[in-house]
Amino acid sequence: MPVADLLSDTLTRPPQAMRTVMAAAEVGDDVFGEDPSARDLEEHVAGLLGHEAGLFTPTGSLANQLALRMHVRPGEELLADSLAHVVRAELGAAAVFSGITSRTWTSAHGRLDPAGPLAMVSTGVGPYQVTTSLVVVENTHNFGGGTVQPLAAIRAVRAATQPLGVRMHLDGARLWNAHIATGVGLAEYAAEFDTVSVCLSKGLGAPVGSVLVGPSALIAEARVWRKRYGAGMRQVGILAAAGKYAVDHHLDRLADDHERAARAARAIAEVDPRVIDPGSVETNILMLDLSQTGCPAKDYVQACADDGVRLYAAGPSLVRAVWHLDVDDAATDHAITVMTRVLRDHA
Repeated sequence: MPVADLLSDTLTRPPQAMRTVMAAAEVGDDVFGEDPSARDLEEHVAGLLGHEAGLFTPTGSLANQLALRMHVRPGEELLADSLAHVVRAELGAAAVFSGITSRTWTSAHGRLDPAGPLAMVSTGVGPYQVTTSLVVVENTHNFGGGTVQPLAAIRAVRAATQPLGVRMHLDGARLWNAHIATGVGLAEYAAEFDTVSVCLSKGLGAPVGSVLVGPSALIAEARVWRKRYGAGMRQVGILAAAGKYAVDHHLDRLADDHERAARAARAIAEVDPRVIDPGSVETNILMLDLSQTGCPAKDYVQACADDGVRLYAAGPSLVRAVWHLDVDDAATDHAITVMTRVLRDHA
């Protein structure tokens, strides 16, 4: 096992207190709507986000895909930035399952600039062009390096698209991190979107699950499609209880992950400021740009792995490191020692 496993914040293992809650969870058949723990989680998360209803899903990708299916008819399009998870890391699911086409805009570090999507929106074009039905925003932005989306930019897109009948979906897998980093309320972010997905199995440390929230009628339809996609679950309260525990107990501690990531960024920048700007690190993710060092990402990742630090090669010259529940101060110190040494050796 690596001394510091920074491959992803999906690696967290449920602590004993969470396992105890899981073992004691009250359960029922969720396909029949009879699992009280699942219902409790769905209602709780929907309330936190200020939406009418919630739906527990086994994965964040499924939560996103259900939302896209609800908003975009076959042959219509969604808009997202070019690094967005829904277009880069969900394996073309929107096209495969729902007949949705996609167009993308580019943005620095995934940060939302309203000019990008608004220049692309296409409505009222009849049978001659593809109709835009949805804009997807990711907050925080994974491949952007944990970037927090500015609330003013989100509101600007909402104000321009809503009169056109174009909906907005928030891929909020790490919305918890944005909330802790900025102090902006979860419901304040979520109010600007028709639907929101949030993940329980990343920084919050649950073993499985996401929740999709939105209007009651839409969530009821999404529940049907969840079953249709083969994700109807039975005594799922065992997992839902873990998610509820994670929301109740692991939210505030995300600040620790942010601080440790920032500390690592400062140390790496001292060795080579071309690799990362510490001022750009807002949450728990570092994206190291090795393009000017001459060291391929795969070589850097392997050298760090040889000394107990696991990282992710996000591209030929990009390396991602993600802090989470299972990476404490000691592991962070080791990661800093190894990552800076390897950088010096390969620069």
